[in-house]
Amino acid sequence: MPRQATPLTDTKIKSLKPRPERYRVSDSAGLMLEVMPSGSKIWRYRYQLHGVRHPPLTIGNYPEIGLADARKRRDAWAALVARGESPKRAVQVEKTARLNTVEAFAKSWLDEQLVGKSPSYVTTMRRLMTKDVFPMLGSVPLSEVKPADIMALCDRVKARGAPKMALLTRNALRRMYDFAIARQLAESNPAAALVARFIATEESRTRVLSPQEIGVVLKGIHASDIRRSLKLALNLLLITMVRKAELTEATWDEFDLAAAVWDIPAERMKKDRPHRVYLSRQALAMLEELKAHAGKSAYLFPSTRGVDDRPISKSTLNQAVRALSIDVQHFVLHDFRRTASTHLHEMGHSSDAIERALAHKISGIKGVYNRAEYSEQRRVILQAWADFAQAQLDGGIVTPLFKAA
Repeated sequence: MPRQATPLTDTKIKSLKPRPERYRVSDSAGLMLEVMPSGSKIWRYRYQLHGVRHPPLTIGNYPEIGLADARKRRDAWAALVARGESPKRAVQVEKTARLNTVEAFAKSWLDEQLVGKSPSYVTTMRRLMTKDVFPMLGSVPLSEVKPADIMALCDRVKARGAPKMALLTRNALRRMYDFAIARQLAESNPAAALVARFIATEESRTRVLSPQEIGVVLKGIHASDIRRSLKLALNLLLITMVRKAELTEATWDEFDLAAAVWDIPAERMKKDRPHRVYLSRQALAMLEELKAHAGKSAYLFPSTRGVDDRPISKSTLNQAVRALSIDVQHFVLHDFRRTASTHLHEMGHSSDAIERALAHKISGIKGVYNRAEYSEQRRVILQAWADFAQAQLDGGIVTPLFKAA
């Protein structure tokens, strides 16, 4: 008679050490524990159906699934085998039921698809799901989502001034549904029915505001009925050359107004590198005024909703721009940075200093060896850019930008 394996105990399991190659230790009746080189331990169930040995089924990891629970799952599957039924099919049915909704399936899909991806990509994918997809479609059964539902979702994202994010959302859902179809969890792909060009285009933007258009935008802000703090925010966004979130989430402790500098910590920067902004006279005047509007908040632009001390949302400035009555075609806030770079280059300022002022990494071999921060040049550049913007507002006469109404 073949020798029977000694059933496992928790003490025995805990004593199992990893080896260079994975190995298996049997419990009883087809249950075994696979020990990986990493040290993780995985329960498997080995069985024969109709006289044919099938690949082991995975039960789960130890100690998340204990010995007693692993045996219960083994017994349930062994009962199916005894009736001539496939435990693998039962697992698929169970998984289908568990991953029935968009949110449940998307979380499982992300866990599998994001392995090895860059931190920024992982953050973007999880954010678009939690911020946009789950609130609108999360509870809907995977098979019941229609193309119209995804178009409505994309329209909602576009409405807050983020057409590229709308396209990225559609593309992510298309890949997710391809994955679901391949695993027989869906029969059709509702996102594939949407033509990408009807949502947004993927080409890089090249929009640069002319000096006249800069004046039109600034005058439109000045004449608008939006809150004073938002007027100041839009102007600071232009003359400091920072990204939108870097401004809207700024806190007062990042500023040294006496030294005329703003130090943005690495965790708030796109490239995870701290960035210093040299404040022009116009920027300092606006910041002094903002202190009165911010009250006791830690943020420059505290939210007006609720009681929590938090900043305005990322879409607030987009909404403010849409409220303006300006005749400037195809303009979005990110165009401010490209516009500043273009005009500063035309003024003859150092390209490397401009790139540093924009918190860009200098490319190529030059960037490898060039560690200069161009502090003095950047201070000159930001003052020159603020003066240039003011001149477009005032018709060439440099006066305090946005005089209090």
